[in-house]
Amino acid sequence: MNTLNSAALFERAQQFIPGGVNSPVRAFKAVGGTPLFMEKAEGAYLFDADGNQYIDYIGSWGPMLLGHAFPPVIEAVKKAAEKSTSFGAPTKLEVELAELITDIVPNVDKIRMVNSGTEATMSAIRVARGFTKRDKIIKFEGHYHGHGDSFLIKAGSGALTLGTPSSPGVTAGTAKDTLLAKFNNLETVRSLFEANPDSIAALILEPIAGNVGCIPPQPGFLEGIRSLCDEFGTVLIFDEVMTGFRVSLGGAQQLFNIKADLVTYGKIIGAGLPVGAYGGREELMNVVAPSGPVYQAGTLSGNPLAMSAGLALLTELKNNPMVYYELDQKSWHLEQGLHKAFDAYGIEHTINRIGSMISVFFTNEAVIDADSAQKTNVDTFKTYFHHLLNEGVYLPPSAFESWFLSNAHTYEDLDKTIYASHTFAAKLKHS
Repeated sequence: MNTLNSAALFERAQQFIPGGVNSPVRAFKAVGGTPLFMEKAEGAYLFDADGNQYIDYIGSWGPMLLGHAFPPVIEAVKKAAEKSTSFGAPTKLEVELAELITDIVPNVDKIRMVNSGTEATMSAIRVARGFTKRDKIIKFEGHYHGHGDSFLIKAGSGALTLGTPSSPGVTAGTAKDTLLAKFNNLETVRSLFEANPDSIAALILEPIAGNVGCIPPQPGFLEGIRSLCDEFGTVLIFDEVMTGFRVSLGGAQQLFNIKADLVTYGKIIGAGLPVGAYGGREELMNVVAPSGPVYQAGTLSGNPLAMSAGLALLTELKNNPMVYYELDQKSWHLEQGLHKAFDAYGIEHTINRIGSMISVFFTNEAVIDADSAQKTNVDTFKTYFHHLLNEGVYLPPSAFESWFLSNAHTYEDLDKTIYASHTFAAKLKHS
């Protein structure tokens, strides 16, 4: 496969951009090799700077639920751009999108548009702290909520140990207010609450983990979290940057029938454009300025391009609920095919899937949290990634990321992916 143009672009980029990329995972450091530079995308396919075509399982990290360059979205953005790319003033579009989201999503009375998922989670934490007059938060090991200081915390020696910064630039003072629990382990959560009964403003989690690979909640876990937050007067925040409008029209709240107090969203509400939002119960959202004292602002919040794209995508999803059934069937087909491909050659693996989110772990143990995810054979994944890449299949360049399907994927695409996995397994078995 010729990738000379990508290699040349990467060399240029490293002179002017830290690491040659604008988001670390794109550098391919987790899998080795030189990152590919993309030139265009359509439906389920990416096309790189050398003209190579790939079946795409990233989907811009989730929002391309109906495929790249979905015609109604492109048309809506074109019409909006003709009127201006930004106003710095209110527009009808943002009102319409807010009305649509609050109509679709259970338990979201009001919503505030921002510019990214990171901004949404940072703002939601601030709202929870302002509402409760408390400082501490609970997050879960392996869950990623953007690059806000409060979230870039790694675990200490035990469940009750205060967090320590996992990035230079995050202060110890910030870290001490972030407590870490283990996903799918209610005992670690209860221990934190009991040790800090009147101090925890919010508990934030990905209801389905996606940034340590796809890890669904165990039965009863989310129900237990909801109960603990009620017991200790803590705001429950669902980070639905990945799961919102993907695992069901109403997101994880609807799928699991659990009501969060605040919910955060990312680029899916802009069909892949730079956008985010946080929303929830009216009494919480009314503390946000100018209604209340908790300050948050942004010149590009409610940007007309993002609002128009989001309206087009979410309207299509609302009017065509069969999308979710079709996506689930396609994802099931891929999951079963991958099992058969690996089983045929005795390759140890575990596949986690929920709806159109799926991950392959090269371990025979169940993957239920960050610790068990680490048991995957990373070297095997690296080989798998590059084998599939050479076969025209583009996976997330990390063993610890969820894959995302779109309804633009055909069964032929899925079968090509399964066949490439089969040839990988055969090669690995006989190497």
